[in-house]
Amino acid sequence: MTDTLTETLTAGSILLEDSAVLPASLALQRESQASGWSAVSASPSTFEQQIQEAGWTFFFMAGEIKATVFGFDRQKTLRTALQRLIAKVRTQHCNSIEITQVMGHSFLKVPYVSVFAHPRHLQKGLVFPEQRN
Repeated sequence: MTDTLTETLTAGSILLEDSAVLPASLALQRESQASGWSAVSASPSTFEQQIQEAGWTFFFMAGEIKATVFGFDRQKTLRTALQRLIAKVRTQHCNSIEITQVMGHSFLKVPYVSVFAHPRHLQKGLVFPEQRN
């Protein structure tokens, strides 16, 4: 993941797995990252509207996920937190993440970052695929 992604990471950011299939009508501007995930440049509401107009579904998974990482380098801690979130999202067989909150704190003068998100899944059709074992 490059610093471009972590610099723009805010509440409402949507990240898509680069291998996610997209509707043909959805012309997304996204910058591919080393992690295989990229940020959607459109606002969340515009992105969801484009998906609906294409007849696709953007599932919202109920359980919020969180990653907390300690460290003095904010960009590195954000990258690590995103990597942990991506690992959690993949276990749920989802292909996108919506960031809900990014918080910086310190404990005993050691800074840390907490990133909260919801797994999302973009697909054609209304039925979420059954999870594979």
